[in-house]
Amino acid sequence: MDHPTNLPRGFGLSVLAFALFASHDAIIKSLGSQYSVFQVIFFAMLFSFVPLTLAMMADRNIDNFRPHHPWLLLFRTLCNLTAMSCAFYSFTVLPMAETYALLFATPILVTILSVPLLGEVVRLQRWIAVFIGLIGVLVVIRPGASELTFGHATALMAAGASSLSNIITRKVSSDERSAVLILIPMIASVLVMAAILPTVYVPVELPHLGAMAGIGLLGAFAQFAIIGAYKIAPAVFVAPIQYSQIIWATIFGFLFFDETPDKWVAIGATIIISSGVFIVWRESRSNVSQQSPVLRTANLRVDAGPSPKPKGMPAE
Repeated sequence: MDHPTNLPRGFGLSVLAFALFASHDAIIKSLGSQYSVFQVIFFAMLFSFVPLTLAMMADRNIDNFRPHHPWLLLFRTLCNLTAMSCAFYSFTVLPMAETYALLFATPILVTILSVPLLGEVVRLQRWIAVFIGLIGVLVVIRPGASELTFGHATALMAAGASSLSNIITRKVSSDERSAVLILIPMIASVLVMAAILPTVYVPVELPHLGAMAGIGLLGAFAQFAIIGAYKIAPAVFVAPIQYSQIIWATIFGFLFFDETPDKWVAIGATIIISSGVFIVWRESRSNVSQQSPVLRTANLRVDAGPSPKPKGMPAE
């Protein structure tokens, strides 16, 4: 039975979720000058693993964790690991608002990839939105006019890997349990980072260990909040609120990192966000297509993999 729609509560939960995610990213940035991203991910995932695992175990609908599409889930896990590592690194070397502007290209890339990988029919208006969004990306990075760094490359790699993960989630979500889609990438992240850790480990000061715990807990609680928002509010209402992260990024960047986005980042981010919002709106219309990869993969965050469509989320 579907949950009743509650727009004010859904709005509040989604704003809270993305504020928590932005806080999580600010802590990552603050630790990036002293610790490898692999070490930060390892400890963050350890601390997020407990609450998310307990939540999954409390689901009475779970009867087993055997995946139905093991190879696709393996590839999705690799995409999640790549997206998370690249995004974490970008936050440590680029201004927060600039990193978000590039990560916001994910819905655009999902739309492009949905054609060959899902058989999605993309009409002219959405292709125009994709083209405009890509122009926004070029405005942000301004090739030839500003120095392109490895941080820009990793931000775009994170967006690409996250879009592939979203596509796979869309393809397998009807067959796989939420617990499988969430726990497998988490377990793999801990194991892979544990294998890398000896090569990058430096002793962790107690306050910094607390900060890494904060990253994990903020990510877990943000996941709970966004899933709750999708349960009680339409996806087309919740999904665009992810772009509020750039507001938090601007605030946190100014207060804690002495960052002020230049006009080109602001212009490019506005173009990318407008394109993404239009794509989400178009895919929410029932007469556009029978498949809506952006909406059905709900959350575009990469911390524990995109959240599968919760029970009770309105069908497109």
